[in-house]
Amino acid sequence: MSYNLLKGKRGIIFGALDENSIAWKTAERVHEEGGSIVLTNAPIAMRMGQINQLAEKTNSQVIPADATNLEDLENLVEKAMEILGGKLDFVLHSIGMSVNVRKGKHYTDQKYDWTHKGWDVSALSFHKTMQVLYKKDAMNEWGSIVALTYMAAQRVFPDYNDMADNKAYLESIARSFGYFFGKDKKVRVNTISQSPTPTTAGQGVKGFDGFISYADKMSPLGNATALDCANYTVSLFSDLTKRVTLQNLYNDGGFSNVGVSNEVMEAFMKE
Repeated sequence: MSYNLLKGKRGIIFGALDENSIAWKTAERVHEEGGSIVLTNAPIAMRMGQINQLAEKTNSQVIPADATNLEDLENLVEKAMEILGGKLDFVLHSIGMSVNVRKGKHYTDQKYDWTHKGWDVSALSFHKTMQVLYKKDAMNEWGSIVALTYMAAQRVFPDYNDMADNKAYLESIARSFGYFFGKDKKVRVNTISQSPTPTTAGQGVKGFDGFISYADKMSPLGNATALDCANYTVSLFSDLTKRVTLQNLYNDGGFSNVGVSNEVMEAFMKE
């Protein structure tokens, strides 16, 4: 169901890879709610995914950009405003990558060149993106910037590896940069801490199926889906949340506030 929540609004969505991506679902929902978008991803990710299909479906254009490269980001923001016809109202940062995870390196045995690369892609790129938006005065007042995170930023999930550190850093950037974006430009900055979601990136984490099953059994409402996250993101892009900022918002079926559930207890009970 569409409510025209984003009618006349325009923005950039980072990270759509395929139909399992939260960014992909968000782009579809933004389009359904009347928003206009530019899609972007790293050139290598674009070769792996089907972003051009999404562009056709949402009547949008694709601008390749390496989110760790300031020149690419400057080009992206300038071209997006040119294509969309003015300043932006929303931006979704939905990118993350750990070479250590991909290569099977344990957290206690990291290759630090890989750690730095993952941090740059997953966390520092959010600061770079906002710095470009801020310096170019590219956001309309009451605009909204959202990044996706995970609860491993607060709690230990052993196999999430250095991505946990990246997400903690990402959340700190949202608060710190969000303060200045709010004071100086009246722009909101928030993160959504999503349930484990079977995206292409998420499934690269060791034991991911176990993550999903455990979280589902711990959450009174069950795991939030990629579409649930897209809907939540749309609400944060809309004017209905004009003074929600600097928040890490949990979209996890209640997982974050449950100590233990009956279903999990039953798995350990002796008959």
